[in-house]
Amino acid sequence: MDFTYDDEQLALQEVARTALERECGPQLLRELAEDPAGITPALWSTLVDLGWTGLLVPEEQGGTGVGLLETCIVLEQMGRIPLPGPFFSSSVAAVLAARALGATELLADLASGTRRGTVALGEQGHGDPVGTVRTRARRKGNHWVVSGQKPLVMDGHTADWAIVVARSEEGVRSYLLESPDGELVPSLDPTRKLARLELVEAPVTPLGPPGNQLGLWRRIEDDIAIGLAAETVGAADRALSEAIAYTSERVVFDKVVATYQTVRHRLVDMFQQVEMARAGFQFAAWASDTESPERAQAAAMASSYAADAGVRVTGDDIQLHGGVGFTWANDAHFLFKRVKQNEVLFGGAGAQRHRLASIFVESA
Repeated sequence: MDFTYDDEQLALQEVARTALERECGPQLLRELAEDPAGITPALWSTLVDLGWTGLLVPEEQGGTGVGLLETCIVLEQMGRIPLPGPFFSSSVAAVLAARALGATELLADLASGTRRGTVALGEQGHGDPVGTVRTRARRKGNHWVVSGQKPLVMDGHTADWAIVVARSEEGVRSYLLESPDGELVPSLDPTRKLARLELVEAPVTPLGPPGNQLGLWRRIEDDIAIGLAAETVGAADRALSEAIAYTSERVVFDKVVATYQTVRHRLVDMFQQVEMARAGFQFAAWASDTESPERAQAAAMASSYAADAGVRVTGDDIQLHGGVGFTWANDAHFLFKRVKQNEVLFGGAGAQRHRLASIFVESA
């Protein structure tokens, strides 16, 4: 596979980087980290005007209908900021879920940015998020209700609706919950807000095809994991650039820090990890777009490798900055927090490795 972007993809990459650096500078990043909503109307409007909220939405529902690979090009640039707000929860996770479930009636509003959605999937426990689901759905008269707790829902306190995954007599099923109004909870990454949903016979509307939707949600998880990997690579790439720039200017014992052999070796290791992780998410996104037989394996490999590489590279960036790398004024900690939280969202790297092992065993 050729991992070189074509002219249109390169143009999208350049537009994304330029626009994001212009619209979300260091000062706004810090303001939104402290803001409970994590977004301003102006910034959200900019994302809508650029057409990014409709990247994954088909053209017939008002989107641009590009593939996951093009979306990951934008997500990589968002990771470099790292971009605050509900873009990932609404324009990636919610869109992927709505598409997979055939809930096309939700897509036009997501594409236009007039309404925002999110996904309430995992619960307490570890491993595959679908495997942790204990929330129950049942009929109550002519309606459906769900009861349970969703402890970590991205932007669950500001989303207009959430797709809640619950168990019923048919197995794993999906339900639309209007106005989830979750409780904001502390999170490692202050730029990505998380909320807790306490559901006590909350009225919902069933979504998706009849029967057990376990397979559908495994596919949704894969594509979400690829998107998170792209974001992680963006944060790691920015950390590498910052580390090179700082060590090339900083002088210690009358020598530029970057001239020390141990520092140069570390920078090279960081570069190798970033490039390998980038190739991983590019292949996984392509495999998803083309329905390659290697799709599930590629998603697990890309997600688990990017998670480890992102934490190492952003951590090394802090170390190479020395004391200043730990300060609020430096962006290094924001990059580390983004990738560290991405590492554990939607099951985390451990769950991906477990799934990869299962794929290898089954194919042996």
